[in-house]
Amino acid sequence: MKCILGAVLSVAAMTATADTREVFLQDGQGARIQIATLTIAADGSYETEMLGAPFSDHFLSMRPFKCLEGPEKHWCHVPYPYEIARNIHADLTDLEYDLLFVWKGANEYGINMWNGVYYQLEQVGGVIVGTLHEMDMDVLSAPPPAGELRPLQDKDLHASDPESHWLPRVIIE
Repeated sequence: MKCILGAVLSVAAMTATADTREVFLQDGQGARIQIATLTIAADGSYETEMLGAPFSDHFLSMRPFKCLEGPEKHWCHVPYPYEIARNIHADLTDLEYDLLFVWKGANEYGINMWNGVYYQLEQVGGVIVGTLHEMDMDVLSAPPPAGELRPLQDKDLHASDPESHWLPRVIIE
């Protein structure tokens, strides 16, 4: 009972001093789709809650995915499967790992993990803005070495032409 009460008090303390923001993906014309809410505690720890409404369920390559259905491409969320600190006090990398996607053609049956989407985030005033980079998600197919919480390196990310993708930006405000 003490453990449950402690967890409830911890969540209550976090929300009492927390900053809650909305997470959007934005297309090239500026239209936005809200995909999540982000709750940031004073110490930089955070929780991301993906919304259900804009996503549809897909079973692709023998795995379930939550996807946004676009006219030409589907954007499928890829929950990061390994441990991360979920703290943005020092930088935004943990949050970048929580916003991984893979795209597929709207008429394609399966999914190709080399079509990975990684949004590099930066703080611009009071808004967090992410720019799309391409990556091969196969880099994440095996767990990172023990104690290594951030296995992606700069060489794994490739700048992308924003006009070649449906949702080239993430906006958190």
